[in-house]
Amino acid sequence: MARFLIAALSCLLTFAAAPALAITLEQAMADPDWIGPPVEQASWSVDGTAVYYRLKQKGTPVRDLHRVVLATGSDNIVDPAAMANADGTNIVFDRARRYAAFLRNGDVFVRDVASGRLIQVTRTPQHEESPQFSADGRAVQYRTNNDWFVFDIASGVTAPAAVIKTEKDPEAKKPDELEELQLRLFSTLRQDKADRDAKKKSEEKFQSDDPSRAPLPIYVGDDVEITGSALSPDGKWMLLTTTAKGYDAGKVAKLQKWVTESGYEEQEDERTRVGRGDPVPESLLLIDITQRKSHKLSYDDLPGIKDDPLKSIREENEKDKAARKKEEQAAQEKASSNESANLDNKSGKNANAKNDAEDKDKNKDAKPKERTLKVADTQWSRDGHAVAVMLRSVDNKDRWIATVDLAGGKLVTQQRLTDPAWINWGFNDFGWSMDDRTLWYLSEETGYSQLYSKLPGAKARALTQGDFEVSHPQLSSDGQWFYVRANVDAPCSYDLYRVPVAGGALTRITTLKGLDEFELSPDGLQVAVLHSSPYVPQQLAVVAADGSAAPRELTDTRTADYKALTWPELQVVGVPSSHTKTPIWSKLYTPAGFDANAAKKYPAVVFVHGAGYLQNTTLGWPNYFREQMFHNLLTEHGYVVIDMDYRASEGYGRDWRTAIYRNMGHPELEDLIDGVNWLVANHAVDSKRVGLYGGSYGGFMSLIAMFRAPEVFSAGAALRPVTDWTSYNHEYTSNILNDPQIDPIAFRRSSPIEFADGLKGSLLIAHGMIDDNVLFQDSVRLYQRLIELRKNDFEIAPYPMERHGFVHPDSWYDEYRRIYKLFESNLK
Repeated sequence: MARFLIAALSCLLTFAAAPALAITLEQAMADPDWIGPPVEQASWSVDGTAVYYRLKQKGTPVRDLHRVVLATGSDNIVDPAAMANADGTNIVFDRARRYAAFLRNGDVFVRDVASGRLIQVTRTPQHEESPQFSADGRAVQYRTNNDWFVFDIASGVTAPAAVIKTEKDPEAKKPDELEELQLRLFSTLRQDKADRDAKKKSEEKFQSDDPSRAPLPIYVGDDVEITGSALSPDGKWMLLTTTAKGYDAGKVAKLQKWVTESGYEEQEDERTRVGRGDPVPESLLLIDITQRKSHKLSYDDLPGIKDDPLKSIREENEKDKAARKKEEQAAQEKASSNESANLDNKSGKNANAKNDAEDKDKNKDAKPKERTLKVADTQWSRDGHAVAVMLRSVDNKDRWIATVDLAGGKLVTQQRLTDPAWINWGFNDFGWSMDDRTLWYLSEETGYSQLYSKLPGAKARALTQGDFEVSHPQLSSDGQWFYVRANVDAPCSYDLYRVPVAGGALTRITTLKGLDEFELSPDGLQVAVLHSSPYVPQQLAVVAADGSAAPRELTDTRTADYKALTWPELQVVGVPSSHTKTPIWSKLYTPAGFDANAAKKYPAVVFVHGAGYLQNTTLGWPNYFREQMFHNLLTEHGYVVIDMDYRASEGYGRDWRTAIYRNMGHPELEDLIDGVNWLVANHAVDSKRVGLYGGSYGGFMSLIAMFRAPEVFSAGAALRPVTDWTSYNHEYTSNILNDPQIDPIAFRRSSPIEFADGLKGSLLIAHGMIDDNVLFQDSVRLYQRLIELRKNDFEIAPYPMERHGFVHPDSWYDEYRRIYKLFESNLK
């Protein structure tokens, strides 16, 4: 609890008492070029003397590449002529640090560190990926799609590392009966075949022994498709991720576009919906390149692979289904009041018996299947002698990190992370330390993401510990330190820390409180950091890697108009929760001259952030910067506004994240109501004049609040909302609610359309008509449901040229004009 008291102090922000120039709705919703673009994609030059970054041009989506020379501080746009000698991103060095390899515009480049000479390895229409050095440092390996190539630095020759063919091995074909008969009867045919075989064998021997020729093909069968590949740095092994060829991914519907350049309606494919096509199971093939052999790695030895984590949920749903059917039959029998009705009832019983039989037959598909896995990532040690893979179960309950016994051709589990709810989407980084023997990884096993290391087969060692989240681990160039982003000081405050690879104290490097991203310099002595604050978009600075000096700021991209504004007081507060011991961290906006003890009562607006798993109460530039300006505008008109990191939000650990498992909308609503009650009790808010709004997940929650707590919320705006989780995507939804075929209880419990009858206040629904994330159909279906329920005060605002995230200022302005009008009409 002491940490949260510290957090309350460290998260309190105070700015000037009033803006020098009041923000208008038109300006808040305008193209953000008037603010100034955030700095993006910071990277180092190979020699560490300069830092590159990307910056959006005014009025276009084009990004310029900038280069800042640290010695002079000069910041110049890299023009096309200078681009030929520029360095790229994700630079990798050979073990001796003689050469550096990187990607630029989808091509591979190598730079001689001592001389600075640049070698362009590829110039192709394809996008090359994953450059790495061979174990001996003499070559650069890179991937094009799933094919690997090797560039020999000395000779300048490029060759395939292996030729993988998804075909049957022609040599494995056995002659049929007719062919055997022909060869037995005719000696000439036998001789011709023997000559061909001898010639082919001789050619293959020369090809395999002659290093100047391309390698012979390796056949992996015609029943698989290759979806991923990883080459060992010593060039002897390859791991392939494969799926069964022709696997049915489920039905894909069409999304309609109404306003088009052609003047005709156009269509595009939508995504697959949850439960309408199982994720494709993935297998691992170990390829012995030298022996030209492939071997499928078995998952049978993974701990827990035989478990059925959904067994109790299946049973619960079967009981619920039986109880519902019994209630329906009882109601049907009760409704029968005469002989004719009784005859109908008998036929109804027969129909029910038939339906029972059909359901029983359908339930065969609902029985537990063999657990299927997805290959999340593969990491080779730099010497190529060891490889680790991360596997995730399709049911979302398990994650394994396993090494591969190359000689034995089997997986050896090093860590299993299991969760009765779901494994986090993030915090899955892992790799090898510089000694090529020690694994490191992030894991949420304590309830918070922490960094671990272990020798394969030995016990893991926690390098970081505490009730905070660690992410983005980077190894220093000397292999002695891990650098991480963490919110140690307070949940809302992120900074750069480092910890010794061998274990030791976690040391704070920056005190920025709004660290977003970082990149270590090639020599490991400096760190380029992208950082921000609530009213300053992401900027670039350089800090000493040991934290010995204050950051050197390299950019300030804000416009003069934006810098002329000063902002009202902003507070980050911990709202007491009536359901957890942890406070609900929130941003509070109050009018100028606000008096919490005044007799005057204020109207209030609750903002609900989107994405579900997203943190908006931080000391950095918010995802919702337009909304932040809108909140300040609302305070100018007498509103109190609160923006809450309800349960399910990022940044607060596993229990906060998984509180919504099989129960979306319920814990979050409890938190929102706690926020309203806190405002009423402590901030002079009128309990009868409270509204809320939000987009995406925030739109979903706005609907849940309006339908399930109409006594609390008088008006609400649901923007691009999920109205029925059975219509959302598989990747996100199945983690939290399982599949609708397995767990219909969770979907009924969590979908706003099931609670639409509870609407009493004023509701605005706003949705982009070409939204390819939350489909426009979601809002249309809910609208029809409200019509049939004969609700009075609801409207829909469709936006024909917008997808999930609006991009046109006219649409932004129209949407927020309607939201403001909704609040003015109902809360004033």
